Amino acid sequence: MTSKPEITKLNDAVSVSPQLGLDDVTALAKAGFKSIICNRPDEEEGDHPGSAAVSEAAKKAGLQFAYVPAVSGAITDQDGEKMAAALAGLPAPVLAYCRSGTRSTKLTEMAQAKTEKTPSKSSRFNVVIVGGGSAGIATAASMLKRNKTISLAIIDPSDDHYYQPGWTMVGGGAFSAEFTHRKEKDLIPARAQWIQSAVRSFDPENNAVHTADGQQIGYEVLIVCPGIELDWEAIDGLTETLGQNGVTSNYRFDLAPYTYRLVKDMTGGTALFTQPPMPIKCAGAPQKAMYLSCSKWEKQGVLGDIDVQFHNTGAALFGVKEYVPALMEYIDRYNAHLNLESQLVAVDGPARIATFEQKRGDTNKRVEVKFDMLHVVPPQRAPGFVRSSPLAADSGFVEVDPATLRHTKYTNIFSLGDACNAPNAKTMAAVRKQAPVVAVNALAALEGKPPIADYNGYGSCPLTVERGKVVLAEFGYGGKLLPSFPNWLIDGTRPSRLSWLLKDTILPPVYWHGMLKGREWMVKPHRIGAD
Repeated sequence: MTSKPEITKLNDAVSVSPQLGLDDVTALAKAGFKSIICNRPDEEEGDHPGSAAVSEAAKKAGLQFAYVPAVSGAITDQDGEKMAAALAGLPAPVLAYCRSGTRSTKLTEMAQAKTEKTPSKSSRFNVVIVGGGSAGIATAASMLKRNKTISLAIIDPSDDHYYQPGWTMVGGGAFSAEFTHRKEKDLIPARAQWIQSAVRSFDPENNAVHTADGQQIGYEVLIVCPGIELDWEAIDGLTETLGQNGVTSNYRFDLAPYTYRLVKDMTGGTALFTQPPMPIKCAGAPQKAMYLSCSKWEKQGVLGDIDVQFHNTGAALFGVKEYVPALMEYIDRYNAHLNLESQLVAVDGPARIATFEQKRGDTNKRVEVKFDMLHVVPPQRAPGFVRSSPLAADSGFVEVDPATLRHTKYTNIFSLGDACNAPNAKTMAAVRKQAPVVAVNALAALEGKPPIADYNGYGSCPLTVERGKVVLAEFGYGGKLLPSFPNWLIDGTRPSRLSWLLKDTILPPVYWHGMLKGREWMVKPHRIGAD
């Protein structure tokens, strides 16, 4: 190693050291370490590489990485819990570091003490649901409305729950951020048990789930719906500049208000909007951010002074061709420059330069673009504990039959939402349709019966093309149009004020008071073989 930090072995799984240099990472890999944990906050005084830079070096060296910052002299029990979760989820041996190694030692001791308190806690339920987001809670509520006698647990570590489709509206100035937020404890169904922990691994051969805090949770039927992972670090330089230097994203609760602040204050310059490779959740959201921004600039009379660019890694503006003509009318109206097969690969925030890799014929070239505002949608993937599990398909997502949403190998396991590999659009509307299907099929599995309901791939993407109008895209497997309303009421291929009313006023209460309560308005499960 260049700096040769002094490594202290605490046990067979964990060693600690003072601050690492980037040159040390490759040597750690050669020494046999599998993972690195950074316990030093990026903002701490001193000349040290940030966690994003060390993470990138670790990735190149084939090491896993976790950022678990703790303030010197102010370490909390929550810091110890986060350290325990990180150690449980990373392959050993692990090297943890801070400025001197002292904090890493203390955090490791706290993590081990916590684990020792619950080394073999075990429990068993009729149904275990991994994930307490929209999919998990809606499915639990649907099942418990049908059968009040089953024992059901939801495993999720988060204190907070978000109505994520609302974040585009926050970025467009239509909603406040708090409007999209609730406490998780207030949404868990009354007859469900909430296990507030992170999942470490699946053991389908023994019908068990293992958590980061040492619990073993047994089940008769397992439902996997932990959502999708946003891979911010896949874009070089992005994590260091998010929330500043004009770089924002509606894909984060804390950043959506910054989007609107940037839009309100912008009177000229270059505004870039990006879309990464599929799959992503809500494939229309990247361009929704652009349309709502342009609508605001149009009303402020400054749109003509702004160079608007949409950079889409894909080869088409939208995946279902029937909706493209209406969207192209708005591309033309806002004079937005459409760049297809153009993928954001790096961001230099202080210099305000975005680097794109663009496919042009048989060649790829890198192009640097100066910006005043950059709205980023990060690449996305299945959560790590899913990708590395026996439940995963080659894509990393849970492998399911696309109609029944049952695992293709394990007949007592189901998956829905963003974490499964069904070839539908990953939207909240899809989850709303999937949850009742999984609910009745899981209850059938509890009785040793085959699935009784099927899912047609329905998903919906209300494309907010301007403040007050929406193109309501509704479609299923293969891009088949599946409108919920008669054409005379809402023509989904054209912008509509009624569709805006649906998005702005009707859908949020339907989510909070309908879907999450097991009320299946317009989404009753379709029985297999029925017309």
